[in-house]
Formats: sequence, C-alpha cells, structure tokens
Amino acid sequence: MDEQEFLAGRFESNRPRLRAVAYRMLGSVSEADDAVQEAWLRLNRSDASAVENLEGWLTTVVARVSLDILRSRKARHEEPLHGHVPEPIVSRDDEADPEHEALLADSVGLAMLVVLDNLAPAERLAFVLHDMFAVPFDEIAPIVERSPDAARQLASRARRRVRGSAPVPDPNLDRQREVVDAFLAAARDGDFDALVAVLDPDVVLRADRGPARPGSVEVHGAEEVARRALSFARLAPAARPALVNGAAGFVVAPGGRPFAVVGFTVTDGKIIEIDLLADRERLRALDLRVLDD
Repeated sequence: MDEQEFLAGRFESNRPRLRAVAYRMLGSVSEADDAVQEAWLRLNRSDASAVENLEGWLTTVVARVSLDILRSRKARHEEPLHGHVPEPIVSRDDEADPEHEALLADSVGLAMLVVLDNLAPAERLAFVLHDMFAVPFDEIAPIVERSPDAARQLASRARRRVRGSAPVPDPNLDRQREVVDAFLAAARDGDFDALVAVLDPDVVLRADRGPARPGSVEVHGAEEVARRALSFARLAPAARPALVNGAAGFVVAPGGRPFAVVGFTVTDGKIIEIDLLADRERLRALDLRVLDD
C-alpha cells in the first residue's frame, strides 16, 4: 500500500463523522458532502505527514468550510424562509440504513435542525462542535476567531435557545408510528375531530414548497393544522411509511412520483411538529430509496 492509499483509507474512516458534523452545521446532505470533499482536496494539498491529529485536523477543515457556507448564506440574505424545512434524511421504515444511521447517530431530528437554522453561524458552530461532538473550546476558538471563553459563551447562548425551542421527541419509534398512522387515517377519512385529537394544542406545521412556488407556510394550533390536513385527504392513500431523520414519517408519491416528504415530532403521544417538504427541486436531490419496490 502506497502513502496515497494509506491516506485515503484514513480519510474514509473519518468520513462518517465529518458528514455528521457538516450535516448538523448545514442542514443539507448535498452541502455536507461538498464540505467533506473540500476537506479531502485540502488534505491532498497539505503535508499530511506533519498532521499529528488527522481527525481533529479534518474536523476543523469541515467546520471552517461549513462556517464559510453559513456566512455566505447570511451575506446573500438567505435567511430561513417562512415555513422553511431543512433537507431531510429519508430511510425505509422496515429496515435500518447503516449510512443514514451514521449520519444521524445522535438523532438529530428536523425540529432540531429548524432551531439550528435560526442560530448565528458562529453560535451554531460552537454548539454543534462542543455539545454534539465534544470538541474542546480551545480548538473551537481559532475557527470562530474568538477566545476560548467567548467560544464557550457562543455555545451557551445557542444551548439556551435550543433547549427552549427544540421539542424532545418520544424515543419509542413504535409509539411514534401509532400516532402518525392515526393522523394519516384521520386525514384519509376527513375526520376533523380525530385529527385534532392526535395534535398537540400548540402544534406547528411547516410546509415548504420552495422559493419558486407560492404556498410555503408556517401554521400554529391544532384546529388550524387539522384544517390544513383535511386538504391532504386525496393524497393520503399515496403516503408510504418512512423514517424521516430517524423518526416516524412518510413519503407522498402518487403514481410512484415523489410529491412530498413529511416528518413528525411526537411528544407524549401527540404530534407537536410537522415538517412537510414539497420543493420539487430539493425532492429530486434526495435519496428516496424508500420508493424502491
């Protein structure tokens, strides 16, 4: 084995962690893969023999690239749109996908990604690296160009916002599925009362149809969300069970053609958040092997 093959092997062993870091930073699998690829290119341009801690070096590169992407979004005024839904990770409901499991090792649901999208770039980086990947503040500080104490404060501010905003899903997937199946049945039957019964009174629905199509909305409250769900009755038979970021959800595919991915956050037997992605362009970029027969 030559030096290049050895280096490539070490990089591949780090790839799952790097993709996980980038996905939590960016909320996009495609952008996460771009960030990881950039880390590989930079490694090839560097003197790898001088790198003492390759995992730490690669994590820093991916974090810097991700931070640059986040700052570029801000500079272009690409703030999260009303009803914006991050790019979901969709898996079959009946079998685990090892690649997806690695990417979602600590169950980062869509509700968490929505909250992360609203953090300042430096806050997001500090929180993700420290709280999710145990990177010391001494290593985070140079990336955000702050002191370690300032980096710690960034993570602390982010942590307060996450704890106050991101609902904690029910860890039991079977219970989640029961609630989501009840929602689907009620929508299919046009049963308004049954829909309200499975929704938390403060439920939030985000429906993201993409910037090129009107209709992206964020709706609050069980009755208003139930009314929206009734309009889904004609499409409910085309819903296929799926795991959406590790939680119970479904893919709507009339005639086998993807129309929407719907993720749910279920807490205490009630649906507290629904995230619906119906952006045609973004749907085309998703890995939807769940539709394979």
